[in-house]
Amino acid sequence: MENDAWFFVGVFAFIFIVWIAVGGPLHPLAFTGPTLAQPQELGGGTYLQFPRAAYSIGKSNVTLPGSSNDGSLSTNFGSSIPAQTYGTPFGTPSVYRTLISLSNYVSNASSSNANNEYVQISAAQNAGMLIPVSGWHLVSEATGKSAVIPLGTAAPTVGVVNQLSPISLSPGERAFISSGKSPVGFSFRENKCTGYFSTFQQFTPPLPQICPSPSDELIAHYGQYYIRDASCVDYVNTLPRCQTVQFPPKNISATCKKFVLQYLNYNGCAVTHSADPDFAGNTWHVYLGLAKHLWRNQYEVVKLLDANYKTVDAFSY
Repeated sequence: MENDAWFFVGVFAFIFIVWIAVGGPLHPLAFTGPTLAQPQELGGGTYLQFPRAAYSIGKSNVTLPGSSNDGSLSTNFGSSIPAQTYGTPFGTPSVYRTLISLSNYVSNASSSNANNEYVQISAAQNAGMLIPVSGWHLVSEATGKSAVIPLGTAAPTVGVVNQLSPISLSPGERAFISSGKSPVGFSFRENKCTGYFSTFQQFTPPLPQICPSPSDELIAHYGQYYIRDASCVDYVNTLPRCQTVQFPPKNISATCKKFVLQYLNYNGCAVTHSADPDFAGNTWHVYLGLAKHLWRNQYEVVKLLDANYKTVDAFSY
């Protein structure tokens, strides 16, 4: 028995000497946590190495997906989260990160006319939900200026006070957010007829001119014998799309004048086509209502914050 005991002591001494020879407690392996096999060994998946302590990005603690973190962010976002943007902390990431993104530029940044300055936000095609953006904040980290995304109307009417509601983006939709005031007095969603707004107002970015053509409207709404009114047909064929006519020429018939005044304007077009399956567009025009520009023309950090002041997206230039 005594000989057996000395044998095991010798074995442990030999193992200890070998461990010291290969680096002992200073060997790099001693500082790493356990790892899962590489994706090719598991047949796909994500390679993970578990850190020994949580680390922070901006003001948030990043923990393993599914763990309890008392409000801190899970890493299950589908893309990396930048720690800093142009030397500025990214901040606490929003639950909407990767679902809503900012375009990486400000159009006409620091324009002398705030109505020409705008950014674009977009909802991801795979968002899988309607995302409310009214009440979110656009912030200049360079100057500290900020503005709140307002309410808007999805079905505008000209000449009346429009009822406003929170703006939401469906998957694949976008919004141009202009720093200045709305040319029509409210934020709105594009539709088949909003091109008529451009008759009397200038929009940046411009509205698409996709209204039904006047000649098609004439065929559909003039009446059974429209072809007999040759002067009306000739006149209407000269009119461009999305052009409101306030004063029809005197040399056309009363029936032709009635048609022009009733159908060739925004309200007439909207009433006629609101039930069309392609009536609603996928773009909002949102106005912050500022008198002066929000963004600097250089050395700027643009942040989009949700209603809880958590960062949805950011970029710098």
